[in-house]
Amino acid sequence: MDQQTPPPAPTADTLAFDRLMTARHSCRAFRPDPLPRATIEAILTIAQKTASWNNTQPWQVTIASGAARDAFRDLMVSQAIGSGSPDSAGAKPDADFPFPREYRGVALDRRRACGFQLYDAVGVARGDKVAYARQALRNFQLFDAPHVAIITTEEPLGVYGAVDCGAYVSNFMTAATSLGVATIAQAALAVHSKAIRTHFGMGEDRRVVCGISFGLADVAHPVNAYRTARAGLDEVVTWVE
Repeated sequence: MDQQTPPPAPTADTLAFDRLMTARHSCRAFRPDPLPRATIEAILTIAQKTASWNNTQPWQVTIASGAARDAFRDLMVSQAIGSGSPDSAGAKPDADFPFPREYRGVALDRRRACGFQLYDAVGVARGDKVAYARQALRNFQLFDAPHVAIITTEEPLGVYGAVDCGAYVSNFMTAATSLGVATIAQAALAVHSKAIRTHFGMGEDRRVVCGISFGLADVAHPVNAYRTARAGLDEVVTWVE
């Protein structure tokens, strides 16, 4: 686009979409109130319109609520406690997709800033490893959300299936925001992929991408008060003309 050309006037759709993208955030404290099935189905119906590689639509969604959610939460907590320690009751990590090998440069800076915002919000002093671990365990307690969705893809589709599921997760969360529903995407749950497959009776060809805990936000909780920053276009866009 010519730099002298004024930007197009925003339409009502543009403004609405921008509001949703701005409003969406990772909720880390939920109210216990369950959502009506109709609300969840509305979110799923919108998210199902997600674009995918060759229209493969590789995502499968398992949603646990009520007693099923409680059982899954208990499983995740039991897997997480002492995770990685051979002499503990916790299970060793068993993710289907490798986590980042390392964080460098600006990615490391952004990760640290996000973490410090979280710890400051909940009153965790920097360097308090016990409190760090306690906050990390909240992931596996689903932040008390009344519902959790597990997103899986087909093993043969590899990274393309995972990328498509990432788009689905983003659209799920945006759709939820439009209905006043709070969400948080949780890669932490996928650390125990084998246990998830076993628990829900999934086929061995399914690969766990992540979970999404969702429900109504506890707006009074301080952990939901902060927002992360987004980089400017000059940091992420290279123009070639």
